[in-house]
Amino acid sequence: MPVSVPHSPFLPARRFARLLLATAIALGTAVALTGTAFAVTPERDGDNAVISPPGTDVNQVPGEVSTQGKPGGGGTGGGGPKASRGYDISYPQCGGAFPSNPAFGIVGVNGGRVFSVNPCLSGQVAWGGGVVAELYANTGNPGPALSSHWPSGQTSPRVCDAANPDTADCAYDYGWNAAQHSFQTAQAAYQSLGITANPAATRWWLDVETSNSWRDDSSLNVAALAGAVDYLRTTAGVTRLGFYSTQLQWNTITAGSGAFSAYPSWVAGGGTLKGAQQLCARTAFTGGTTVLAQYFASGFDADLPC
Repeated sequence: MPVSVPHSPFLPARRFARLLLATAIALGTAVALTGTAFAVTPERDGDNAVISPPGTDVNQVPGEVSTQGKPGGGGTGGGGPKASRGYDISYPQCGGAFPSNPAFGIVGVNGGRVFSVNPCLSGQVAWGGGVVAELYANTGNPGPALSSHWPSGQTSPRVCDAANPDTADCAYDYGWNAAQHSFQTAQAAYQSLGITANPAATRWWLDVETSNSWRDDSSLNVAALAGAVDYLRTTAGVTRLGFYSTQLQWNTITAGSGAFSAYPSWVAGGGTLKGAQQLCARTAFTGGTTVLAQYFASGFDADLPC
């Protein structure tokens, strides 16, 4: 979801705008693959990542009036009945209004890249209802040349030989470590809110988008995603896990891999409610079941249960 300039996480960007850009680039240029990693511009991971700056907020519908909750609320975003749809938010909404009274909320743990932190995560988890707020984590696989977090020399859960760090096992460890960082970030947010429950009890989503850096070898990307899945399931204890992407981006990053067909899909790019309904009727990009479709409503990313 998030797009920002370095160390400026309070700009009103939207994931949907970025998805439109990624889709347009992919359709127009077949997503040019370069060297060891690809993205709109190959980027480093972590809090010092160079993230593409946002443009105009193309998500605002002219003349549309929305009722929006304030940051840091108690999970309802204000009084009144629940909205008929869910919403997802992350660091671009820091310092601004949140959607009012969502039917459910999904919150981004990271600041737009793996190994980064959404600076207002605690307030957004509270907005989403605390323990019932679903969570999503960024994914990526920039490779050893671009990553300051590359697991060279790591021996568990797999061996990443420092003398040969560009392997599937190294990519797996990278994905594992990134998921661990995201999960520990969520734990810290829970603790700051006084929530004693484990964040493994809620549903988690792995965000797979071409705006993050990936390798031109899709097998390495699949290995990184496998590491993230295995950490969340086997170590963290997450039992409800799925993937967020589009068919086009999934095909670009994983070559259409069916390795994760056991997991549900949350599909982006609906645009309108009708578009989201159409996405619900399509085959899931993972090969599994589509359970959510994202579209735009009231200045935010809204989500339709399929």
